[in-house]
Parts: sequence; C-alpha cells; structure tokens
Amino acid sequence: MLNLVNLLVPTDGNLLYVYRTLSIVLIALMALSAIAIIILILLQPSNSSGIDALGGSSETFFGKNKGKSIEAKMKKWTWICLAILAVLSIIFFILQIDSLWV
Repeated sequence: MLNLVNLLVPTDGNLLYVYRTLSIVLIALMALSAIAIIILILLQPSNSSGIDALGGSSETFFGKNKGKSIEAKMKKWTWICLAILAVLSIIFFILQIDSLWV
C-alpha cells in the first residue's frame, strides 16, 4: 500500500485508517484551497496604474462602487480561501501530535 503520509503514524490498526484518511482528506482540501488562492490572485488586476499614474487620478465607476465590484468580491474570496487554508493547516498540525493517537 502506498504510504502518502509518513509522519507520526499511530500503531493501532483502526486508528491507522482513521489517521490516514483524515490526513489524506486534509492534504487534498489544502491543495484545492491553495490552487483556488493562486487562481484568484492571478485573476485580480494589479493595484498600480502604470504610466497612467503620472497624469493624476481619474475617478471611474469602479472606483466609486469599489465595494460592489468584481474585484472586491475576488479579494473577499481570496481572504476566505486563505483563512480556510490556515485553519486546515492548523488542524493537520494538531493531528500530528503523538499523544492524540495513543
């Protein structure tokens, strides 16, 4: 059997399956969250205006309604995915504690 998670594996048979299942599920969810973060960040427009910034600031429709724009929603979803990744990483770290599986 392919051992995907090779950290502090419990020795009991039933706990071994629970540990491996939880670890694989958490790793898969962390990978999906990381991929979602990468895609969301790549789709967001840059903050700098480039050479247009030399001419001064121009107020646009998207500047006035920034809270309702697509960029604001993408930024919010990026933070949500980051929070999910952080929580899953902490849970995965807690599962590695040896006294939890004894």
